[in-house]
Amino acid sequence: MGNSTWKVIAGTALLTAAATKCLDVAWTQYKSTQLNEPKQTEIANVDKREYSDELFREQLARNYAFLGEEGMEKLKQQYIVVVGAGGVGSWVVTMLVRSGCTRIRVIDFDQVSLSSLNRHSCATLKDVGTSKVGCLKQHMAEIAPWCEIEAINELWTKESGERLIFGAGQPTFVVDCIDNLDTKVDLLEFVYNKNIDVISSMGASTKGDPTRINVGDISSTEEDPMARSVRRRLKIKGITTGIPVVFSAEKPDPRKAKLLPLPDEEYEKGQVGELSALKDFRVRILPVLGTMPGIFGLTLATWILTKVAGYPMNPIEGKNRIKVYDGIYQSLAGQMSRIGKEQRVPIAITDIGYIVEEVFRGKSPVSGYSTRLTLSQWDPEKPVSLQNVVILTKDEQKEHERRVLNGGEKIEGVYSKDVLDLIKKRFEEEKYYSQFR
Repeated sequence: MGNSTWKVIAGTALLTAAATKCLDVAWTQYKSTQLNEPKQTEIANVDKREYSDELFREQLARNYAFLGEEGMEKLKQQYIVVVGAGGVGSWVVTMLVRSGCTRIRVIDFDQVSLSSLNRHSCATLKDVGTSKVGCLKQHMAEIAPWCEIEAINELWTKESGERLIFGAGQPTFVVDCIDNLDTKVDLLEFVYNKNIDVISSMGASTKGDPTRINVGDISSTEEDPMARSVRRRLKIKGITTGIPVVFSAEKPDPRKAKLLPLPDEEYEKGQVGELSALKDFRVRILPVLGTMPGIFGLTLATWILTKVAGYPMNPIEGKNRIKVYDGIYQSLAGQMSRIGKEQRVPIAITDIGYIVEEVFRGKSPVSGYSTRLTLSQWDPEKPVSLQNVVILTKDEQKEHERRVLNGGEKIEGVYSKDVLDLIKKRFEEEKYYSQFR
């Protein structure tokens, strides 16, 4: 191919590039003039009064297509209070704002730290040291000038509850994203007694499997230590159901992340509570995979959006667990038959979930295993009851039958003192908590 040919090709390429650039410029000018498209700087600087309904609809075109006119109108009428603006709460606020909510109050006393940046929805290095609520308000104003965000840089307490929740009117929803157990339970009790719609986030720390995220009632959670503690404390206050929560059903595994222990020297010094920023707040580091609080927050926000808009949801909550619990229930009936007792089980099948999740934390007290679980009579000299059955693996159940229930050996001679003490502790806890069931 000669030089003249190459010159023609090169010239054609230059002309094509120039033409393409001219077309791009022409199209941009056309959109600005004919379609009245505001320039980027103009959009970024508009306030709520200048942001027209036309712009609102254009920005949220996909939401309108998904939720419909009526659904979006309901969403715009919500007044949502989010308590907690950390890894979970920041994502709740961000996605509610991005989805068309027009009024949100966010409450948190804490500041953005450097370690917050692995999970916070919008904080940058420049935000470190500033309040979490102020950080959210500033960033959200650049995304959705139509949304009125009230940033309350304060700790929610029982004493301040009325003022912080109702200070600017009656909320349609309260979202609990608190990670302190006492404060979380106080808030849920307060909102429940006020008959306000609420949804709560359970524990995202030490969790890493996104396929195990669930939404369910507080009474039906599994494999979530925070949920178990919250449920127990709420039962004492007379609240057993009616609070939807987001939780992870991921099973504990010794190979997975655990709560980091406080160094022994700190315990030896005494007054461990002085190590925390606030009285009774955690002093140990929570291992958190940065994506998991985000998934929890996105799940909370999605649940609110669909519930408010009336989008059909078909929860599958509990179906697999019912099969598991039925199998465990039948294992006790089979055992009673094998050891020569009547097959009528003096425990209701509805008690199985309570025994497994509440009393024995979903695992055998003998080995700590949480697979192939059964239910077994413990002491052959006592009748079967909630305080005389234990969760064992299938192999452990067979061995217990062989040596104790049929073999006549004493429990004290079969199991170690640690196991005996743990089971005794579990039975004492059941006796205490059963009065609130």
